Amino acid sequence: MGLFSRVPTPAPARPIRTLWTDGFGRLATRCIQMIAVLAIVAVAIYGLMQLSLVLIPVLLALIFASAFNPLMSFMRRKGMPSVLATIIALLGSLLIVTGIVWLVVWAVRTQWDELIDSANDGINQLQSYVAHLPFSIDQSQIDNLRDTAVDFVTSAQFGSGALAGVSATASFLTGLVLMMVVLFFFLKDGPAIWEFVLRPFEGESYERARRIGDKTVQTLGGYARGTSIVAAADAIGIGIGLAILQVPLAVPLAVIVFLTAFIPIVGATAAGILAALVALVTNGPLAAVIVIGIVVLVNQLEGNFLQPVVMGRSLKLHALVILLALTAGTILGNIIGAVLAVPITAVAWGIVTVWNGENEPAAPMKKKRPEIA
Repeated sequence: MGLFSRVPTPAPARPIRTLWTDGFGRLATRCIQMIAVLAIVAVAIYGLMQLSLVLIPVLLALIFASAFNPLMSFMRRKGMPSVLATIIALLGSLLIVTGIVWLVVWAVRTQWDELIDSANDGINQLQSYVAHLPFSIDQSQIDNLRDTAVDFVTSAQFGSGALAGVSATASFLTGLVLMMVVLFFFLKDGPAIWEFVLRPFEGESYERARRIGDKTVQTLGGYARGTSIVAAADAIGIGIGLAILQVPLAVPLAVIVFLTAFIPIVGATAAGILAALVALVTNGPLAAVIVIGIVVLVNQLEGNFLQPVVMGRSLKLHALVILLALTAGTILGNIIGAVLAVPITAVAWGIVTVWNGENEPAAPMKKKRPEIA
């Protein structure tokens, strides 16, 4: 062969095709991986649901501790002992809650007779409306409904439901005591507890865990404080409207608005419907329509002006994500699940945004192209 003769290039080896290397095989592999991940998540959720009596008080204590974090940090910077700062924070919150409860009880006691009289008038009006309906409802149908209600109250099913209510009350009190104890230690020794949790981590893992912890406290605290301010604004606005219309139990209804506002999107709407029903029964249809208008106006002002300013960056979630989180939380944990679903989702998204750095999200979540408006 000559010096410059061309050496033939060997043909590339063709890959061996098996059942798992073609397109369908890769799809099947991904499906199996997804099923495995979903199974692990399902088992984890099931285990957490079994520990709900412990998990929910701890989560609530973490949210409250995050909300108190700026106050606790300020008192620590002023040289105040952690125990004294914790006692001041807990006593202050306890006095506020006690004052609200006393105000509600006072309003109910002073307006109860008026509410009963207005409710009787409203029922009489409702009966007159029923009498003029296109279809007739005779006395025998009313008697059947009454007998059905009496049978249910005297049945074993109602008794078992009452026992379940007693058990739920006992669980609530147990969880409340546990939450207060955990909250005390979170406020008193929160930084030390977190440093103890981070002891197994080193280097980049330690820095990432620190970022996650800081982001969690920032998100939960901002969410709790922002939602409290927004809920107070809703309650004050709707309460003033109810007071001007002289709707009975304006103060308790305002408190209900405040509490339900912690369930985004649907909470304030449900409270507004309740207030409109009370106005309908006690003050007539015109007052109910005005109450609905007040609720819509307050919600629009809160959603378009107050919430973006107060909540800031603590809740950067799309409305669809919030609705899906509320639905999943309600299915898994009823009312408490609906309350906790949104802050937990916000924390999960916050962790993704600081996974690789202070402003560096995890690689799959990095913005690669502009979204379509």
